[in-house]
Amino acid sequence: MKAKFTTILLLLSLIGTLHAQEVNFSYFDASLPLEERAEILVSQMTLEEKIEQLLNSTPTIPRLNVPAYDWWNEALHGVARNGKATIFPQGIGMAATFDTSLVFQVADAISTEARAKFKISQEMGNTSKYAGLTFWTPNVNIFRDPRWGRGQETYGEDPFLTSKIGLSFVKGLQGTDSEILKTAACAKHFAVHSGPESVRHTFDAQPTKKDLYETYLPAFEALVVEGKVEGVMGAYNAVYGVPSCASTFLLEDILKEQWGFDGYVTSDCGAINGMFYKMKYVKSAPEAAATGLKAGVNLNCGRTYLKLKKAVEEGLITEEEIHASAVQLFKTRFRLGVFNKDSNHPYFNVKKEHIHSDDHVALARKAAQKSIVLLKNKDNILPLPKDIKVPYVTGPFANSADMLMGSYYGISPNLVTILEGIADKVSLGTSLNYRSGALPFQKNLNPKNWAPKVAAESDVTICVVGITADMEGEEVDAIASENIGDRKDLKLPENQLNYVKEIIESKKGPLVLVVASGSPVSLEGIEEHCDAILHIWYPGEQGGNAVADILFGDVSPSGKLPITFPKSIDQLPSYDDYSMKGRTYKFMKEEPLFPFGFGLTYTDIALDQLELSSSTLKQKDKLQLTFTVSNTGKVDSEEVIQLYISPKNQEELTPQYILQGFQRIALKAGETKTYNFELASDDFKLFNDQGEKEWLRGAYDIMISNALPSERSVELGASKPLVKTVKLVGKKSSK
Repeated sequence: MKAKFTTILLLLSLIGTLHAQEVNFSYFDASLPLEERAEILVSQMTLEEKIEQLLNSTPTIPRLNVPAYDWWNEALHGVARNGKATIFPQGIGMAATFDTSLVFQVADAISTEARAKFKISQEMGNTSKYAGLTFWTPNVNIFRDPRWGRGQETYGEDPFLTSKIGLSFVKGLQGTDSEILKTAACAKHFAVHSGPESVRHTFDAQPTKKDLYETYLPAFEALVVEGKVEGVMGAYNAVYGVPSCASTFLLEDILKEQWGFDGYVTSDCGAINGMFYKMKYVKSAPEAAATGLKAGVNLNCGRTYLKLKKAVEEGLITEEEIHASAVQLFKTRFRLGVFNKDSNHPYFNVKKEHIHSDDHVALARKAAQKSIVLLKNKDNILPLPKDIKVPYVTGPFANSADMLMGSYYGISPNLVTILEGIADKVSLGTSLNYRSGALPFQKNLNPKNWAPKVAAESDVTICVVGITADMEGEEVDAIASENIGDRKDLKLPENQLNYVKEIIESKKGPLVLVVASGSPVSLEGIEEHCDAILHIWYPGEQGGNAVADILFGDVSPSGKLPITFPKSIDQLPSYDDYSMKGRTYKFMKEEPLFPFGFGLTYTDIALDQLELSSSTLKQKDKLQLTFTVSNTGKVDSEEVIQLYISPKNQEELTPQYILQGFQRIALKAGETKTYNFELASDDFKLFNDQGEKEWLRGAYDIMISNALPSERSVELGASKPLVKTVKLVGKKSSK
């Protein structure tokens, strides 16, 4: 019996060996063309295996040496939901830096940590969600309405700024190797997606073609065409009556045919099932799966694509179409080098010491410093002296670590609160006091509250207020939100407003208000009583140190608002209206509380001597601009110089201003330097009602400034802008 059993084992072993010999493993040969490698591999899979590879959580195929892999990974401002990692400022904070070079460095650091973590995860057999290299970031939706809870993930309200910051982030994530991706970025959510969160699975966006091409699509186009972004995520909502993940207009006509996209398309999580279950766009789950795949969605975040086998049986889709999607997905995995035999590539051998390294922590601090926006500084009360005798730190977020993180965060062992940052900054002889004074989102239960009265005994009161990702964020995460993740208004929570008012009544010295949020805060009724206001977004793990660096003058603030701060929601159109009329700095007619691009420094900046290479411009020509910037104050500082175009012919839906350039510069006290911009003739083309770019003759103002070049900006302390006019001549034409 024993001999017979041994013989059976030998036969089974032989069969296994023969079977293994039948497998063509040449897809491990990195010298072969990418498409060929993917084709060789996928051709050896069964239909069931191909289908399983179209899900975000893919199983292993041992006979082909295909490991299990989960495509769902997050890295919005640091490797997220995957243990220890450096936490950088939230996306909206990175936009506030107006610093593309810095954003590239941040994304490069994130992808370095990701590679190190991936190697360790693979060695320990962890192939779970969030442990991979395909990151579903960045979010380049336009922050068209400040009530949107997920606006904090974006790069603000302007397509040009969003494109430039997004491009830098993608390049930092994906690396500079021409053959191998460091990690794979993914532009989301395609397209026309920015709330309301409560109806995100069912609403139908019907923008004008002008708004679609002028506002909602440019950042996606830039990331695909210029950035070669590896992934694009289809949104939940419908566009022009068709779910985004079923839209051949979006996924075939625009993304692939017009823009030449050759990466992978993933659905947002549950969006394929949503076509059937929530939108009732199709009658069954197999039909939803077939519809999504036919439209161009390669990857289903969810499980609905398991119904593809039934869809094949029902004649709704062919195995050839399933095969093509699987090939497309494996092209991405090959681009990541995970099937390469050569393990000497630097991306494959990142040391664990790079995870939360000292250099990355220092970079997080630098990014937070540059993201902080000084909105008010009456009588130059800031910076404060480090040997101040009796400062008072108070407010519900003064000692909050949660406030630092925003949404989609990693885990850091080194979260520095604002209280800790200040305590480490001031003199050891300083009598620093602290009381929270107010709960984050509800009134104090104990009516006896001494905290406001401490302000009467203090040389300065630093009050830290705001909201967190518990109040604004994704529908399933913002547990303190009464509006499914969105904001009902732009005010601080009522109890915080009341607490600030109590401090105003009690304070002896000046009041410095530090505001944390991922969206605009109106500050109605208290702004005029604050001596200084800092907006710090969700500044990341080094937020406390960065705020202290600004408050006490080690660094001059230089962040700028990437979104308009209205005075109240009364200045906004209806939240569910996707028309751009009345929205953003381009089309808003009312005077805002704080304009787009605004932010003060600790010095005085003078702009002068703007010269244009020509006063007229023809198509195909370029326009050269030169100008000087002087630091006329006593503090070394960085500044963000902004270039706007303003068409003189102001029809109702013509943008009032169009951002077409920005530079972050550094000037020592008393220093003057000459700078330049170059504009192409295409930069002057305007969008018509059909969404086409047109060359429209007439006069256009060219404006150089350090904030939106409006009267409100100058009134608040921005430099007087430089203005010159250029005349467009020649034949009218469209793109």
